[in-house]
Amino acid sequence: MPSSASSRFDVAIIGAGPTGLFAVFELGLLGLNAVLIDTLDKPGGQCAELYPEKPIYDIPSWPVISGQELTDKLMEQIAPFKPEFRLGQQVSQITRREDGIFVVETDAGNSLEAGAVFIAAGAGSFTPRKPKLDGLEAYEGRSIFYAVRNRAEFKGRDIVIAGGGDSALDWTNNLASEAKSLTLVHRSDRFRAAPASVAKMRELESAGKVRFVQGDLSALEGEAGRLSTIRIKAGTETVTVPAERLLAFYGLNIELGPIGDWGLDLAEGKQIRVDTEKFQTSTPGVFAIGDINYYPGKLKLILSGFHEAALASHAAFKVVRPDEKLRFQYTTSSTELQQRLQVSTKAEAA
Repeated sequence: MPSSASSRFDVAIIGAGPTGLFAVFELGLLGLNAVLIDTLDKPGGQCAELYPEKPIYDIPSWPVISGQELTDKLMEQIAPFKPEFRLGQQVSQITRREDGIFVVETDAGNSLEAGAVFIAAGAGSFTPRKPKLDGLEAYEGRSIFYAVRNRAEFKGRDIVIAGGGDSALDWTNNLASEAKSLTLVHRSDRFRAAPASVAKMRELESAGKVRFVQGDLSALEGEAGRLSTIRIKAGTETVTVPAERLLAFYGLNIELGPIGDWGLDLAEGKQIRVDTEKFQTSTPGVFAIGDINYYPGKLKLILSGFHEAALASHAAFKVVRPDEKLRFQYTTSSTELQQRLQVSTKAEAA
């Protein structure tokens, strides 16, 4: 396995979100080492950065798991393969030498070599869309947030949640029982969230645990970065509600960044076209997995990214080790794979 000073890897993975992390596991089973490069300063991608405490319900075998818990479990799962992380830097350029090796350069002035490249950059570079309110900056990070990173921060508080998508409805439903008061603000009484989430919010509203105001945020009131009330423009009226915390869920501004300049075949919506056999891009040896890719029938689910990582890893083996035969094995029965995973069967233990 590579040391901390390594500059040559079997596969370079751009993006350390759940899909990129699981790719390390699939590559490791095949005896391939990996390095993960991410602009964030920690693994986990959007799950850890934007939704660390948001419950996720569609991960196999986990009835519910938070974004951070999922990240922690994936890190535990890939630990035997000792991947390297190059965090807090963005890949600026990828070039392929005549010998087929890729040279990956970052904006931190670092470079490394890899036999294949996985692009697992999620939706690309992202920043939250912010409400257009005077004095917003003075409250950011103290009273105004764009993600729930510490749930305890909101307990017993007067909370206003703005938005009409899944994040807004999910956190309305999850924080209602813990808040002193909770007001949901959306410009319309039609939501872009799952019907079940909308139905649950309406039940909480009927029970007096949530107040829904149809309108737009119009002004903030408070002192020294501490929010006290928010004014809402509701039709011809202005409604003032108590607000110690504002969660603004207006979505993300998404940019591909340098990825858009790498000469890959891009689909509408700034996604990278891939085949469904190997999830390879228009450049041989470069694969795209997770939300960053596009193919007919694509579903933007973490589960889909895991499936794509498995198939891409098997295809990458043939690129990185063209002279070796790939033997398909099961972790339940292969001693070789169990050794790579640093586990042993009960029979061996006896």
